Amino acid sequence: MPRPPQDAQIADTLQDWFVPESLAVASVLEDAAVIASDFRIDPAGHMRMAVFASEGTGSRRLGRIVQRLCEIETYKSMSMLGFAKVREFAGQLDRIDAELNDLMAGMAGTSAMAEDTLHRLLDISVGLEALSADASYRLGATEAYQAIVAQRIGALRETRFMARQGFDEFMMRRYEPAMRTVTSSETRLNKMSARASRAAELLRTRVDVERSAQNQAILASMDKRSDLQLRLQHTVEGLSVVAISYYAVSLVGYMLYPLADRIGVSKGTLTAMAVPVVVLLVWGLLRRLRHKIK
Repeated sequence: MPRPPQDAQIADTLQDWFVPESLAVASVLEDAAVIASDFRIDPAGHMRMAVFASEGTGSRRLGRIVQRLCEIETYKSMSMLGFAKVREFAGQLDRIDAELNDLMAGMAGTSAMAEDTLHRLLDISVGLEALSADASYRLGATEAYQAIVAQRIGALRETRFMARQGFDEFMMRRYEPAMRTVTSSETRLNKMSARASRAAELLRTRVDVERSAQNQAILASMDKRSDLQLRLQHTVEGLSVVAISYYAVSLVGYMLYPLADRIGVSKGTLTAMAVPVVVLLVWGLLRRLRHKIK
């Protein structure tokens, strides 16, 4: 509508049309128009804005003002979807944060089983990744919409009108706190994911160290068993030499008994002379056989 000649008339009209507590008014584009809005939804479900065009303001320029006002409200509403998303998963984020703190506090003790703690920590990481995947698009879009709102308000080049708060001041007081909440929630989610990842890495290292200690104990036990088996093997080999030598001496004795009378030696003496030779031969054969097997 055309701008009244007196600014007081604009103030009276705005007092009747909008809620004074949230009213934002500004002169824009070098006093080409006065714009106003309380950014509230009326009983009909619409948000109202007022544009008072100064004399001499062309229709194209007025159209650009109206377009920017519509864009400000459109992108502001779309960015507030991110705030709604943050409020939606805030309780779940608090629950996961408390559970993560309990797990990390329990990791400092030695009573908790590392394997069980690691499984619980992986479940928390999965929950955080699910939250991040669900909210990443909306939170990223919120940041982009916030930048568009700020750019559109800046493009209006507003100046203060009758000591009233302007659109930029209104956004700073009412809109930016919500956007900072979205940003802080996104930062919190990212930091929690990083904490869970670091804790999982530390816990995996702890599990690996414990498994390494177990493996070393198993290897030490196997070495001990191998040493015992080697000793038993040497004992068995010694007994085998004795047993084989006993039967071999008996056979050699039977072979040499006919020669005892001819050489004038008793059978016992001849057997005794054969014992060292037979034992050395048996020991040499067993030793050679063992080397071939190895």
